[in-house]
Amino acid sequence: MTSIDLIEAARQRIGGRALRTPLLNSPFLDEIAGRRVFVKAECLQLTGSFKFRGAWSAISALEPDVRARGVLAFSSGNHAQGVALAAKMHGIAAVIIMPSDAPRLKIANTRDYGAEVVLYDREKEDRDAIGAKLSAERGLTLVKPFDNEQVIAGQGTIGLEIAEQAAELGIEKADVLVCCGGGGMTAGIALALEARAPHLKVRPVEPQGFDDAGRSLKAGKIERNESLGGSVCDAILTPQPGNITFPILSRLCGPGLAVSDEEAMRAVALAYSRLKIVAEPGGIVALAAALFRKDEIAGDTVIATCSGGNVDVEVFQDALNRYA
Repeated sequence: MTSIDLIEAARQRIGGRALRTPLLNSPFLDEIAGRRVFVKAECLQLTGSFKFRGAWSAISALEPDVRARGVLAFSSGNHAQGVALAAKMHGIAAVIIMPSDAPRLKIANTRDYGAEVVLYDREKEDRDAIGAKLSAERGLTLVKPFDNEQVIAGQGTIGLEIAEQAAELGIEKADVLVCCGGGGMTAGIALALEARAPHLKVRPVEPQGFDDAGRSLKAGKIERNESLGGSVCDAILTPQPGNITFPILSRLCGPGLAVSDEEAMRAVALAYSRLKIVAEPGGIVALAAALFRKDEIAGDTVIATCSGGNVDVEVFQDALNRYA
């Protein structure tokens, strides 16, 4: 079971390989939100997203003989890149199964990190069957994107940093809004804050129409999304919360928040113009909620994760053209 001890152990194994990302603030964003807004800029992390932390944690925790045979991952992009780089740094093979409609930048980056990319049609092909065949043939170990205790522990190191940075800034109480797909980062941060900063309350943020975590929290049981595509926030479109992550979310998180694609794109433009960071739509929904769901948030301070910055040029330009 993932615990604060597992998170601290992951931090030790990660060491200085992952960046301690900054907590950014802008008076312009504070004015829009009507309160102080701090952004945990994981878009500045290695591979451009928080996923490197969990990937390194999971791969480094494998037994040496198991790790040497290589790893396998399913991902639309950010987990793919995190696993690819972590595997490369460990000197092992990585095979990443990616949907053919994943952002081109993410596919290219994954290959550039040295991984073998296997593309599939998510409407017609079964990625699990593809993965099972490759794993059996090559002895690869599957590194799940969120429903893996060591992955959750690695993402929990973000929560340790938030606790430390909040203390440095004198933040005594705040909602911590976390971009949420399957819930690995949300669960990890929530566990870390429970132990190190219980005055900070985690709330998951998702795209409208794909708010499975928020609906599941409200219902008290796991609920699925009807569709797996159709939002610009591709990085956090998952079928449902994980079987490991959901009990953690249910115990520790406040109510979920959901934002529209338009609000996510506006937040992409605002993050660039006011914080000088590049964010992908799915990686900036937490800031969008802080800015555009102000009536659903209490208190004078909010912390929002910016979980990724691997955005295709066309999408980024569209956000700037429309909202900058």
